[in-house]
Amino acid sequence: MAKAVLLGSWVVYKSWAWWVYGLAHGYYSISCQQLYLHLLYSRGCFGYNAMITALTHYFVEGSSMIKAVFFDLYNTLVGYAPPREEIHSRLLKDFGIEISPEALLRPIMAADDFLYQEHARSSLGKRSKEETMALYAQYHGIILREAGLDASQELIAGLLKKWMSFDLKMVLFDDVAPTLTQLKERGLILGLISNVDRDITPLYQELGLSAWLQVVVTSQEAGFNKPQPEIFQEAVKQAGVKPSEAIYVGDQYQIDVVGANEAGMRGILLDRLGFFEEITECPRIRSLTEVVKYL
Repeated sequence: MAKAVLLGSWVVYKSWAWWVYGLAHGYYSISCQQLYLHLLYSRGCFGYNAMITALTHYFVEGSSMIKAVFFDLYNTLVGYAPPREEIHSRLLKDFGIEISPEALLRPIMAADDFLYQEHARSSLGKRSKEETMALYAQYHGIILREAGLDASQELIAGLLKKWMSFDLKMVLFDDVAPTLTQLKERGLILGLISNVDRDITPLYQELGLSAWLQVVVTSQEAGFNKPQPEIFQEAVKQAGVKPSEAIYVGDQYQIDVVGANEAGMRGILLDRLGFFEEITECPRIRSLTEVVKYL
């Protein structure tokens, strides 16, 4: 008798487990799910609370299963070689200023935030050459002031002139290839959303990103800049998914995370250097390899 009870319990457990698995993954139709649920419940195979939990999982968690992951481009997928902090340190040395590359990391990030906010307000490609150069002068002034240095107009002009003549090469961060490969193997749609005013096809093809990316949306093509919701909505539209089924990963909180969240996606902040510990309103990761935890 005891063996029969144990066997019966095991069968019920396996039936329940397989039903929940199939329910969550959509392996059978709603009508079939409802019939099987009613059958198990009416025979006392599980309680009311268990049934509610299963339905909650299906309608709340299952319905928002992540199907696509989008990324920002600059400072998220690609960086500079040599790193900008090394370039700035080297350029400042030419003006008799000794400062380590590490001491310039935060100042450069502050200047980046300024430039991204300005670009979101009005695309750099739509501004006059004079206005664009004035913005880059402000950019270098922010770096100097944030580093505790004298931001004289003469020094800013000299730095800007040298910077504009410097040949910057774009490279993938070390965690990009393994992360994108893993996500693609899981069957996820991968995409790029970036505020750029030019065709970046040659760039991402040269970097090998075209092997992973299925959707690429830029502000130039969409006619909208991050954090405007329209550029995010255009990306999920091209991917054929709902905003709630997509994640967006970027290195700027306001431009990337807040923008994605307001568009109905889930924004994740990439904080490679650990400078944004005070931000707790969203998931924060140090490496792209951590994205899989939020699928």
